[in-house]
Amino acid sequence: MAIAITPSKFSLPQHNPGVTTVLAFLIRQFPNISADVWQQRMLDGKVHWHDGSLIHALTPYAAQQRVYYYREVAREPVIPFAEEIVFEDELILVAHKPHFLPVMPGGKYVEECLQNRLRRKTGNQQLQAVHRIDNGTAGLVLFSVNPHSRQYYHGLFETHQVTKTYQAIACINQRIPMDNQQWEIKNRLEKSEPRFLMRIVPGLANSHSRIRCLQYTADKALFELNPITGKTHQLRVHMQSLGWPLLNDTYYPELQPSKPDDYSQPLQLLAQQLRFIDPVTQQVRHFLSHTQLSLD
Repeated sequence: MAIAITPSKFSLPQHNPGVTTVLAFLIRQFPNISADVWQQRMLDGKVHWHDGSLIHALTPYAAQQRVYYYREVAREPVIPFAEEIVFEDELILVAHKPHFLPVMPGGKYVEECLQNRLRRKTGNQQLQAVHRIDNGTAGLVLFSVNPHSRQYYHGLFETHQVTKTYQAIACINQRIPMDNQQWEIKNRLEKSEPRFLMRIVPGLANSHSRIRCLQYTADKALFELNPITGKTHQLRVHMQSLGWPLLNDTYYPELQPSKPDDYSQPLQLLAQQLRFIDPVTQQVRHFLSHTQLSLD
C-alpha cells in the first residue's frame, strides 16, 4: 500500500449538492472510492479540517471549509525516467519532466510524481507546481519555491501571460503542401465521455493554438505549437482536428484499451520553452528544454 506523505485538499462547495455529512459528499465526489475506504480513512485519522481536527463518518457538511485527506493506492508504478532541474532561485524552480511521469498525485500515483520527487530532491516541502502538463507529455514545468509569492506565478497562467512553445511529431499525408505552412485553430472544447477526453463542439471559442510545420517526411512531420489558451488536451485535439494525430497518442483520434504504459513508445509531444515577465522581479524569464524531438 502506497500512502501519500502530504495530504490532498479541496474546499467543500458553497452550494450543498444535497448531502448532510462530509462522508456523503466524499462518496458522491469520488465514485471510484468505496464508502468503506472513506470510513476506514476517517477511523485512521486520515481525513481532517484545515485546523487539524478530525472528520468522522457523522461530521456535518460545512460549506466552503477545506478538507484534507491522504491518498492511498494498492500498488504504485515506478516511472523509470529521471527528471532534471533546469533552473532554481529563491522564487521559482523549472524542471524537465520525463514522459509518463505525472506532475501531481492522481489516479494510481501517490508519491511517484514530479512534485514529490522534487520535494524530496530539494528538501523543500513548500515546492508547488503552478501549472500542469499531461502525464504523457515531456518538458518544462514551472514551480513556485516561496509560498508568499506563489499567487503571482499562478496569475501568469490564469491570465495567459506565459508564452509556451511545444514540439510535436504527427502522422500526416501529403495531400497538401507542408513547406512554411502555419495554422491558427480556434474552437470550443468541452469534456466528452469518458470525462478525461475532450471534444470540439459548436459555440463560442474557448481554445486557441498556433501551429507551424518545421520539417516533414512522407508520413510524418515535426511541428512547433503555441497554445494561447490552456485547455486540457488542447494541442492533441487541435492536431487531430487538422487530420494529423500525434504519434503514439493513445487518446486521439480513438481511445485505446487500457493497458500498462509502453515506455518504448512515448507520446511525441514536448513542452520545449517557457517565456514570461517575472511578476516579482520584472525580468524576462526564458527557459529552454535540453531535449528536442526529431524525425530521425
